[in-house]
Amino acid sequence: MTALKQYEKLEASGLWRESPAMQRREVYVGFGDTSLMIRNQKDEVLSHWSLPAVQRLNPGKEPALYSPTPDASETLELSDETMVEAIEQVRAAINRRRPHPGRLRLWILLAISVVIGSLGFFWLPGALERHTVRVVPFETRKQIGGEILGHITKLTGAQCSTSSGNRALIKLKTRLQADVRSRILVLGDGIAKSAHLPGGYILLNKVLVEDHEQVEVAAGYVLLEQLRAKASDPLAQLLQHAGGLEAFRLLTTGKISTDALRDYAEFVLTQIDPMPANEALLARFKTVGFASSPLAYAIDISGETTLTLIEADPYRAQAYTPLLSDTDWVGLQGICGS
Repeated sequence: MTALKQYEKLEASGLWRESPAMQRREVYVGFGDTSLMIRNQKDEVLSHWSLPAVQRLNPGKEPALYSPTPDASETLELSDETMVEAIEQVRAAINRRRPHPGRLRLWILLAISVVIGSLGFFWLPGALERHTVRVVPFETRKQIGGEILGHITKLTGAQCSTSSGNRALIKLKTRLQADVRSRILVLGDGIAKSAHLPGGYILLNKVLVEDHEQVEVAAGYVLLEQLRAKASDPLAQLLQHAGGLEAFRLLTTGKISTDALRDYAEFVLTQIDPMPANEALLARFKTVGFASSPLAYAIDISGETTLTLIEADPYRAQAYTPLLSDTDWVGLQGICGS
């Protein structure tokens, strides 16, 4: 989705609060193609909001109050009528595209009738799961991923979060050319080095930022998970683990049972997906623009099993734009408060 053409390069001032415990700060808000960019008076980026996810907290009231997602702690207060009108037009367009519950239920009933009339097709092994994966929208995937994350954090502890660390993760995501809808999160011990969930969630074990001197190691694991998620749809992985009954439940109700999600969360904690092909991984490093050797040595300190990532490192003897500033890297290393 792109923003409305008449609002290109639109900017306005507003009041931004990073969390309920923080004071409001005067900021400048830029209306971009797919996002709102929030900067301070020094033109430093404070936050980056995806336009499709922006929520209005006080409909019909002024000044308008927004948050980046329903469960976010950030808020943005806007009085500029043109900026508010632009955001509301985008939100209205998104709402029009979302299925209406009544129509969705009718469509599901019709679909069930078709299923009953053509069991020979839908009940072939794996057919139902593949069909469900094709039709489930991103917002539902994000909700499912968030529920799985909730079960994971009950076992690992809450996700790590500090102001400087969160800003560093946003900058790293942008530098790695990740989908604006995705989220990179750092968790405590209890998970494998990295993992991914439906809805664009990428999880990193805190050791990747605390026990290494280079941000390239954590960034390399993000690229690994991006390629793994591209090679095998995370929702398909979940349904294969949960079984056909859960696929049918998701298709007809838009939900998966709590027990199935809890079981999958425990599976994710120990599951280690296969390495992507070296050619695909090296191409991704070259496109994003940083060295693959730090990841290779983090996976195998001897370098024997990751020799290709070392010898074919696209930036082995070539400088590249740093992934983060020293200040941001220090902030990321301290995101778990240690």
